[in-house]
Amino acid sequence: MARTTLHFIILTLVIVIAQAIVFNHICLFNVAMPFVFIYVLMRLPIGLNVNWVLTIGFFLGLLIDIFSDTYGMNALAGTVLAMLRRPVLRLYLPPEDDASPLEPSMHSLGTETYAKYLLTMTLLYCCLIFIIEAFSFFNPVQLISRIVASTLLSWVLMLGIDALVSKRFSRKK
Repeated sequence: MARTTLHFIILTLVIVIAQAIVFNHICLFNVAMPFVFIYVLMRLPIGLNVNWVLTIGFFLGLLIDIFSDTYGMNALAGTVLAMLRRPVLRLYLPPEDDASPLEPSMHSLGTETYAKYLLTMTLLYCCLIFIIEAFSFFNPVQLISRIVASTLLSWVLMLGIDALVSKRFSRKK
């Protein structure tokens, strides 16, 4: 248990630093921006108390806000995403798995289920962050293109990160 917690803390630190140093400076075609730090929220154990998930979501978003100078947008979107995590998981998992200590990953849920879960959560986050940023629907084509492009870019990057992280965790256990 302590080893898993230590691995999770190290993973969180590495991803937050990578988001702050590398991914915050990527904007493909002035549309697609990667948000890989939400991967930490998605990897939290399924049975973790909702209060912990909300707290982690808020502070994770707040850390990114500090490095990105975005004035609480990521903290708000991260908290809402943390709140929506369990209902989204219920879409893809049977009800008896709701209290399990299982960590959602490609290895534990299966590739197809995990990819759908990851895509849904990434789409929700991108919708939240870009609607909060725009705070209007003035240019809906640009808003939709930013949401779709950022969702796809973030999703592909997080699938790659999960393939690397899951492989490392399975070797160490």
